[in-house]
Amino acid sequence: MTTTPNLPLSMRQVRFDGGGGPEVIGIETAALPVAGPGQVLIEVVAAGVNRPDVMQRGGKYPPPPGATAVPGLEVSGRIAALGEGVSGLGLGDEVCALVISGGYAEFAVAEAGHCLPRPAAVTLIDAGGIPETFFTVYSNVVQRGRLASGETFLVHGGSSGIGSTAIQIAKRMGARVLTTAGSAEKCRFCEDLGADAAINYREADFAEEILRLTDGRGVDVILDMIGASYLARNLASLALEGRLVLIALMGGYKVEALNITPIMLKRLTFTGATLRPRSKAEKAAIAEGLRRDIWPELDSGAIRPVIHAIFPLEDARKAHELMETSAHLGKILLVTGR
Repeated sequence: MTTTPNLPLSMRQVRFDGGGGPEVIGIETAALPVAGPGQVLIEVVAAGVNRPDVMQRGGKYPPPPGATAVPGLEVSGRIAALGEGVSGLGLGDEVCALVISGGYAEFAVAEAGHCLPRPAAVTLIDAGGIPETFFTVYSNVVQRGRLASGETFLVHGGSSGIGSTAIQIAKRMGARVLTTAGSAEKCRFCEDLGADAAINYREADFAEEILRLTDGRGVDVILDMIGASYLARNLASLALEGRLVLIALMGGYKVEALNITPIMLKRLTFTGATLRPRSKAEKAAIAEGLRRDIWPELDSGAIRPVIHAIFPLEDARKAHELMETSAHLGKILLVTGR
């Protein structure tokens, strides 16, 4: 393994003292992780805070095999060590990376194939808010949902990290973009990002509004993180040959009664995916797609990560408290001060 000089022997990292609310979050000192074959060690500058972290803290999303108990699914920073067989990356390179765990720390291990260069128009701190949402949106909207130029796209929760990313990517692809959000402020935020229309779901039935906005046709692709409570209305909102892509279950996972006739009559595709358990090779393929199709847009500033708040690592509890209010517009980050 090749390393930068004078690496410390220990680091700070976040721990969860059992499952529960933000009060179980603490800081501890631990030994640096070691980059294995095909991996790099990143000196973390920033780490994204995501819903799966909150679920893991509550005991509802245990780390998959091969992951540590340290939360954090995305980081930005500088490469501090190269594992055996790594090529195309060098010590000191500024990167952002998808990680399976361990992001809430001063150093984290990432697969070399899951690292991407810091975009030219994005600061190294802000780059910490890119990987999780961009990998998720690209793999589900572009690859799985097959969104095409000229189609109409709906993303729920447009003011979230996922939503703000999806609005921008879909718009740059040439789609008409519709979204839902929970307040007038959030709707304005979505429209400022490029959404053609934003529906306040607290004031209107989104399915009725979708049909009104599309003259009864419906949308071609829906990216949904709500799940069961939205399923019937999502099916009603899809156009002929429409695709519904499910990525989370914030509104439940079980539907007691559902009329599935629209799936057949409109020849709909209902699919879903989670990112964290996917294989290293699958994630590396997503990274290559991002590098080819999306990175030029990030480099130019045409697309950007939207950062709502930045907390020091020691204030991870406050970051989780903010996440749980759903008051944020875009991403929440932790910074290490390194």
